[in-house]
Amino acid sequence: MKITCNQATTICDKSQYKEATFWEILKLRIHLLVCRKCGLYSKQNGLITKCIDKYKTNLNKHSKCLCDKEKAQMEHELKTKI
Repeated sequence: MKITCNQATTICDKSQYKEATFWEILKLRIHLLVCRKCGLYSKQNGLITKCIDKYKTNLNKHSKCLCDKEKAQMEHELKTKI
């Protein structure tokens, strides 16, 4: 049931894309209870995914570039969430 940090990060990545199995997610959650570094990795991974999704949404609404305000907001979110 115990997994290494390398396995945990792989499962975390798979989980972001809905490719992880139930058992992998269960093992990951148990590992995250013990390992702070993997917890931070998981949090950062989720934040990056959220920022990219937000960018894709804005891309469909606006031009193909972020305006300065959006860049500053994204930078602020990255700094405050980590």
